[in-house]
Amino acid sequence: MLNRYLSAFSKLRTDKNRNRWTAETCHRAPHKPLLLLSVFDLIAEGAIVRNFIEPDFELAESFARYWSQVMPVGTRGIPAYPFFHLHSDGFWELVPKPGVEASPGKVISSFTRMRELYLGACLDDELWGLLADPEARERLRAALISKYFAPELQGRLSEQGRVNLEAKEYGDLLFKVAEGTSDYRKKVGDNEHGRKVRDQGFRRAIVQLYDHRCALCGVRMLTPEGHTVVDAAHIHPWSESFNDHPTNGMALCRLCHWSFDEGLMSVGKKYEVLVSAQVKVQNNFPGHILTLSDRGIFRPEAEDFWPSQECLGWHRGRVLRR
Repeated sequence: MLNRYLSAFSKLRTDKNRNRWTAETCHRAPHKPLLLLSVFDLIAEGAIVRNFIEPDFELAESFARYWSQVMPVGTRGIPAYPFFHLHSDGFWELVPKPGVEASPGKVISSFTRMRELYLGACLDDELWGLLADPEARERLRAALISKYFAPELQGRLSEQGRVNLEAKEYGDLLFKVAEGTSDYRKKVGDNEHGRKVRDQGFRRAIVQLYDHRCALCGVRMLTPEGHTVVDAAHIHPWSESFNDHPTNGMALCRLCHWSFDEGLMSVGKKYEVLVSAQVKVQNNFPGHILTLSDRGIFRPEAEDFWPSQECLGWHRGRVLRR
């Protein structure tokens, strides 16, 4: 049975336009193998626990991480394409929404449109059984990577799979560790691999806590390709605090993150937004930033994970411009 799927994975129906795809992806579109690798990771992480795959943000975000390892910066991979077209490979069955008539020949270019037509997808029962077994899953993963990617990319993709799993475990650990009682550097190591795990795990934990919403301005925007408007920002920088506890973090949009790091914004003792008078100097036009002054920040539902006043006090005293 495993050999059957190893063979099927080696014959995925992919675009083979040599003018569009380089030797790094063996002159083939990488979408299908990258989406399957993402599914493998979510199974390993425990995010997919039954034979049903949803076109959700977690899957899109994992696909985007793999895409960034393979394709040039600035290119956009659309996971809806492989999610839909994998049905032509014989082991992936789309599950239409009740009462909705899908158009099989019509290209679906976003997860938003995908969710309008389909609940998700199921795998062959035999394949699902294999993917539940770690050894078989890793053999199938290795087959995809070796078949569709050049040797110089294979190690990078294998490592990304390990980083994804370890980052999930590290992010879960952050919710369990008591504030201020852990040496986070020892949890994953301080080499390049460990730093990737730590960065990704911290980001996942913070973005999840704030549900992709900026703590200071409240903006929340997600793209169907798995991109979010917010970053995971340390309040007291890691380079000084070595503190990854969620209470030393906030989800911030790009503008608020930059303003926070530059000392133009901070958070007060009552969790109100503080805006420095410096935002109005140098002929600046700060726009909506001024309207946020003294407004309460958006916080996680659980008070245990609200931003630490000790960390915020450090930022007010050391970074906020007066």
